[in-house]
Amino acid sequence: MQDKNKKLIYLISGPLGVGKSTTSKELARYIKQCVLIEGDKLLHMFKGESQPSWEERLNLTWENILALTRNFIVNDLNVVIDFVVEDELDWFCKQISDLNVELRYIILRADKDKLTERLNMRGDIDSLDRSLFLLNKMESSPSNNQFIYDTTLKQPKEITQDVIDDTRFNVFIDTSR
Repeated sequence: MQDKNKKLIYLISGPLGVGKSTTSKELARYIKQCVLIEGDKLLHMFKGESQPSWEERLNLTWENILALTRNFIVNDLNVVIDFVVEDELDWFCKQISDLNVELRYIILRADKDKLTERLNMRGDIDSLDRSLFLLNKMESSPSNNQFIYDTTLKQPKEITQDVIDDTRFNVFIDTSR
């Protein structure tokens, strides 16, 4: 049961083509007083010929996700974040440990055939190798096990309801720091 004074942060991760954006949008519509942070939009803000390295862009994107999240939370809004999480979860938890929040972390996954189908449908089949790499990386990390949710045979409304109802997605945030 959620503490009424706590704000919610849903961090939706997973490989490309798994349904992060669809699920995040549906979730943001369902949650009261909610904003949606689409990490890819922040990542793709960099323009021009001279850009920071991939690592610098990724770090800046996470810093911006954090700044936006903190701003929305202190202004009494719930937050849904749509972005691939590789190694950033612990860092993110430390950065929000002073806030009165409940973090729910969900790693969406789908079978290779379903990922291929979805990436083909959106005209992004060139991303399949990266998607499969991320799927393998996320599934092979034991610390991710409780957060993995299979979307292969599910519809967005069903996924959204499961994400809201399933307490296994709750992340313990150490507030003693």
